[in-house]
Amino acid sequence: MRIGIRPLLTAVVALLVFGMSPSAAGAEPIDYDFFDGVRAELAHPGGSLPGTNDDRCRPGRDHPNPVVLVHGTGGNRQTNWATMAAVLHRAGYCVYALTYGTLPGSTFPVSALGGLTRMEGSAAQLRDVVGHVLRVTGARRVDLVGHSEGTLMPTWWLRYLGGAGQVDRYVSLAPYWKGQDSSACNRAVDVIRAFGGDPERLWPYPECNQEQYGSSFMRAINAGGSPYVPGITYTNVMTRDDGIVEPWTDGYVPGPTTTNVVVQDSCRIDRSDHLSIVSSPRTAQIVLNALDPDHRRPVPCLPVAPGLGA
Repeated sequence: MRIGIRPLLTAVVALLVFGMSPSAAGAEPIDYDFFDGVRAELAHPGGSLPGTNDDRCRPGRDHPNPVVLVHGTGGNRQTNWATMAAVLHRAGYCVYALTYGTLPGSTFPVSALGGLTRMEGSAAQLRDVVGHVLRVTGARRVDLVGHSEGTLMPTWWLRYLGGAGQVDRYVSLAPYWKGQDSSACNRAVDVIRAFGGDPERLWPYPECNQEQYGSSFMRAINAGGSPYVPGITYTNVMTRDDGIVEPWTDGYVPGPTTTNVVVQDSCRIDRSDHLSIVSSPRTAQIVLNALDPDHRRPVPCLPVAPGLGA
């Protein structure tokens, strides 16, 4: 069943407005629940998740590259990454996460939604954040973990804003390298209008138009016949139950230094969709293995519910 952007963003905004019950006492340090990030944003609007954006962190020999988390459309540095930030921090990485592409002039809760402006500008924001990360940590390169739009937008920085030499590994969750159709864009504009925004004033060049099949942006991303930048090792993680990226194979693009993984391969009980793929224990281990292939561990197979997580 296709899950539209409108119910996705509506659910996130509703949770930010009306709140959620706190997590049960005694919960495990890592909770594989997508909406833990929404709880964090509600408790600390505009804040950072524990273990992220700490300029005192210095990469160790085992993990010399800081990891930068790049959220998807409608997400931010908290709402998108509660599980993955905790997993990476506990594994010993310096973890950074940014919020990019918020609507100018918006107020909370709409201001908590990122990834809504033109991706060229968002790529410049990413460039600035990575520059800061490299300066304060002393690292030479970073690794990227992106979700949805956050798998696509960084390529503009890599190709056209001088970022290629600053990235080692690039892990994409629910990517859509080939683009999407226009229906997702139309639903996203409806969401902005439903929550009191004026799309024509606040969103005159919506990023969703850029994601459409055959757009000038998509042609630029795939210049030369591939979205991949030489010198970077890519891992694409997809789900057959995505519900937003349809067909899900729009993220399945072979490349000489690219690994394509489908979470349901050998694990049908993982029903991750476009949301819960970022909070799946299976995805978390795939990400860890992609970032540190010399210390791979078995990938678990556990039940994961669409929209929620394990």
